[in-house]
Amino acid sequence: MPDPTRVVPLHPSLQAPSLAPATPAQLTYRGGPLLTAVEVTTIFWGAAWRQAGAALAAQVNSFFDAILSSSLLDQLAEYDVPAYSIGHGSRVGTATVVPTRAQSHLSDGGVQRFLQNQLRTNRSLPQPGPNSLYFIYLAPGTTVSQGGGRSCTTFCGYHNDVGGNLFYAVMPYPGCPGCVGALSVLDALTSTSSHELCEAITDAVPGQGWYDDANGEIGDICAWKTKKVAGYAVQLEWSNRAGACI
Repeated sequence: MPDPTRVVPLHPSLQAPSLAPATPAQLTYRGGPLLTAVEVTTIFWGAAWRQAGAALAAQVNSFFDAILSSSLLDQLAEYDVPAYSIGHGSRVGTATVVPTRAQSHLSDGGVQRFLQNQLRTNRSLPQPGPNSLYFIYLAPGTTVSQGGGRSCTTFCGYHNDVGGNLFYAVMPYPGCPGCVGALSVLDALTSTSSHELCEAITDAVPGQGWYDDANGEIGDICAWKTKKVAGYAVQLEWSNRAGACI
């Protein structure tokens, strides 16, 4: 079975045209966990987030404070199943972590080790539970590899899990045209963050929640189509009920 899609792709203007025929989208539930009352913790990794990026980090936190009790979460209720009923969430923590040695490139495995180490040693971080989702924001100039791809080359962010019970998203700084498009840096970050937020809620273990074998997760089908919610740019998400991005 191919590795499930779990990334924010580059902006369409930077992608090679596809020759494959479009397959109508229809998400189906595969029996895995959903995040019913998501608890977001933001982790800003790198010295830049304590310097020039401090104001941007504060804006990202304000985005989550607004969006986790907004209509964006309300629209996910159509993906309720008997064991999981999706409601509003909350931001439960934040931390800025400055490494002793700056790294220009990371692997997904390296990100997992960082997160697990922080959860062992950083008392400011909430411990993981069934609804916990850790958003890890990388500093400008830091790239990450996952699933054979690389940020700003093939993707702009992704979400993943460790052992089926530790859920996280990785958001590289949008320092390239393919991850900004025509948006501002803040709008690019909130749009891609909303993409991964909705995907993690509805498909916490990639490919085991709501998924479409031909089109991927709820956000992949609508990538780079945006709207404003609570004053922030968010991505449209696929609705089975409407048969459209909403």
